[in-house]
This record gives sequence, structure tokens and C-alpha cells, in this order.
Amino acid sequence: MTTDQIPLEKHVTGATIWLTGLPSAGKTTIAYELAGRLRDEGHRVEVLDGDEIREFLSAGLGFSREDRHTNVQRIGFVAELLASNGVKVLVPVIAPFADSREAVRKRHQQEGSAYFEVHVATPVEVCSVRDVKGLYAKQAAGEISGLTGVDDPYEEPTAPDLRIESHTQTVQESAAALHALLTERNVL
Repeated sequence: MTTDQIPLEKHVTGATIWLTGLPSAGKTTIAYELAGRLRDEGHRVEVLDGDEIREFLSAGLGFSREDRHTNVQRIGFVAELLASNGVKVLVPVIAPFADSREAVRKRHQQEGSAYFEVHVATPVEVCSVRDVKGLYAKQAAGEISGLTGVDDPYEEPTAPDLRIESHTQTVQESAAALHALLTERNVL
């Protein structure tokens, strides 16, 4: 087969959609809901789950500011690599520090990849009730410290591309709002 006979793939727009928010805000649930919808529409999608990343890509890192920054930069690198190859990358990762998130955004801009910051803005009181891992209860009992948004800082985005208040809408409504953003920004 000669090169003029090889079918060309249509251009597929990739993007990184970073869902930031407190632990148990609903980031991962929304990401998987949207991922299913996007796959049903024929998009290439990956979810870079923070817990899985910690286990496989960032094993050995702790929760100091420096380690958290390193973790976010590693995830950002992988996300941009996938996005630059036409994948819609959903990243439900706390990323508590604004400068770490901004460094990931700049990497995407430098590489020409779309990047969206989504703040899943769920109040800490709601997160503590939803908490399936028991982190808030362990922190309250003094068993752990350094819980983001409780006794460790969380810097809310000042100008996210989208703010989702998951405590006032269903998972499907949250995913639909995110889908609408991606459509509006010509990623879908």
C-alpha cells in the first residue's frame, strides 16, 4: 500500500478537563458520568483518577506541599500527552494549590492543548456527609491530619472555566453542564 492509499484519520480534538474540589465533592462521580456519555458519542476518553494515580504513578509521594505539587505536575504531563493525541482526559484530582493548577494550564497552552478547569464547589459540610472513605471522621477523631479543606489548605479557583455546585444538582445535571461547556468551546 502506498502512502496515498492510507486512509487519513479525521482530526480529533483532545482536551484536559481538570475537576478540582474538596475530598468527596463529587469530582470522580461526575467525571465517570461524563466519560460514559462521551464514549457513547464515540469520543476517545480517559479518566485519570487521583487515587489510581497515587497508587501507580505517584507511589511514594506524601502529602507535603512539594509532593502534592509533584503529583499534580505528573498528572498534568500525562493528561497533556493524551490530550495532544486526541483524547478527552477527565482529571478528578483535588490539586489544592492554585500555582500547581496554573503550571498545568501553562503546559497545555505551550503545547497547544485545550485545558479546562472545573471547580466542583461542594461545601465541606456536604463533603463530610458524603465521605465514603471516612477521611472526615478520621480527621475529626484525630486519627489523621492534613485533610484538604479542613486542616490543610485548599485554594479555590478564582476564575474556573466552570463552577459546578454538585450539592444543588444531580450527577447527570453536573455532567450535562460540563458537556455543554465542551460543546460551547468546540471540543465536542
